[in-house]
Amino acid sequence: MSVPTTVGVYGGGRMGAGIAHAFLLAGARVIVVEANSGAADAAKERVAASLEKAQERGVLSAPAADVRARLSTTVDASDLEAAELVVEAVPEDVALKQRVLRSVAEVAPAAWLATNTSSLSVDAIGAALGAPNRLIGLHFFNPVPASDLVEIVVGAKTDCNLVAAAETWVSALGKTAITVSDTPGFASSRLGVAIALEAIRMLEEGVASAGDIDTAMTLGYRHPVGPLRTTDIVGLDVRLAIAEHLAAEVGERFTPPQILRDKVAAGELGRKSGRGFFSW
Repeated sequence: MSVPTTVGVYGGGRMGAGIAHAFLLAGARVIVVEANSGAADAAKERVAASLEKAQERGVLSAPAADVRARLSTTVDASDLEAAELVVEAVPEDVALKQRVLRSVAEVAPAAWLATNTSSLSVDAIGAALGAPNRLIGLHFFNPVPASDLVEIVVGAKTDCNLVAAAETWVSALGKTAITVSDTPGFASSRLGVAIALEAIRMLEEGVASAGDIDTAMTLGYRHPVGPLRTTDIVGLDVRLAIAEHLAAEVGERFTPPQILRDKVAAGELGRKSGRGFFSW
């Protein structure tokens, strides 16, 4: 089992850098595309730091510098021409993802395409492509290097050969795949958001403190991280956007609590801002 020889990652933020890290560890050459040179340099630094940590933990089979040598960054999507797989990891916006994937499809006509969306419709994203059968959802989890799960999301037009290949890639990354149909929130986001929203409502209603609510899940149900701390890690703004999407698609039970809206409006986005339901 192996990953493609050359993998493109469009977007080098926290998720994109993590995806790049995973494919590098599996032996691929990885090309990260960013919007400008500053963002590209920052992406390279993120991946380099992640590889150094992996080396410290003893999980690299080669020196970090040798693994890093297979990484390149660029601001020109045409550099993806030789990629066999391109994963987009840009923000959760259908129009943005469509523009990115359309541009990639033009410069890398032989590549399989993947979207790292956590809740948006693969079919809706693929509607902008001339060949939507080339697109699949590969929902990685944050932080990617430490996460064992990848959710493979199959669109109505996704090529069955791509599904089989994706399952092989995930296994080669040392992760476990679950394969789901293209439905709102898929499996993981729908379950995760449902638990998180109830935890947020409990906090809003004064049932218990954020710490005690999380402890109920970590000790009572053996969750490695509680739902409120997980929301901080994911980002309250990201959680809010997914909840709003699910509320529109699935029903009122996903309506975001007011406290979540208030925190996002106040800039309390979780770990990335220094404060969310906890201080970081």
